[in-house]
Amino acid sequence: MKVIAVTGGAQGIGRAVAYAFATRGYAVSIADPADDAGAEVVDAIHRLGLPAIHETADVGTPADIGRWMERTAAELGCPDVLVNNAGIGRRAPFLELTAEDFDRVVAVNLRGTFLCSQAAARCMAARGQGGAIVNIASTRAFMSEPGTEAYSATKGGIVALTHAMAISLGPQRIRVNCVSPGWIETADWQYSARAHKPAHSERDCEQHPVGRVGVPEDVAEACVFLAESAPFVTGQNLVVDGGMTVKMIYEE
Repeated sequence: MKVIAVTGGAQGIGRAVAYAFATRGYAVSIADPADDAGAEVVDAIHRLGLPAIHETADVGTPADIGRWMERTAAELGCPDVLVNNAGIGRRAPFLELTAEDFDRVVAVNLRGTFLCSQAAARCMAARGQGGAIVNIASTRAFMSEPGTEAYSATKGGIVALTHAMAISLGPQRIRVNCVSPGWIETADWQYSARAHKPAHSERDCEQHPVGRVGVPEDVAEACVFLAESAPFVTGQNLVVDGGMTVKMIYEE
């Protein structure tokens, strides 16, 4: 049985990724600081008859990453796929953003992606069967709103880290790609006690050439494609945004 490891897998896009791979027969390991939400995901996957574990972990803390990866290998096996989804933001006016907040976003989003990838790649390389790493970046790597400097910087860093790792890990037959989501609505993919049905205006939908706002399943299916159906693709960034970043929008 193949194994997938997902950071930030308890809610939002990470939860959808965990479910998407589980429905394809993967054992699932998630790392997430949200205990209740993590337990909910594990229970749902167990009901499918598949193994799943949740480690309460903060990927901004190197010791947590090491503990999670060791437990994953011991209980499920070496990951065949790693999806680095965990991410946070600290939105603040540029002149008010503190060094501490900036560093915290870097620690989780960028350094966490690097350290989780390193830990998983060591296991994949030792096993000798290759593997796939998919990093979740963002269209914020290429376009921004005010006050998003920390988040945007880390997402741009993830895109660069992706192609660098693809070159370094190619000899171990480990492919590395990233997905850059646009506007993805996650309101109904939260812990059940907090989940709610989202509502979007006609204008919200019209900003996307496909005619709707994105959903976590859109990103999850892109991850499945890169992990399972693209053996000749590595070092690439797949934008999943319904065409939003290629549409010119003029204010009326």
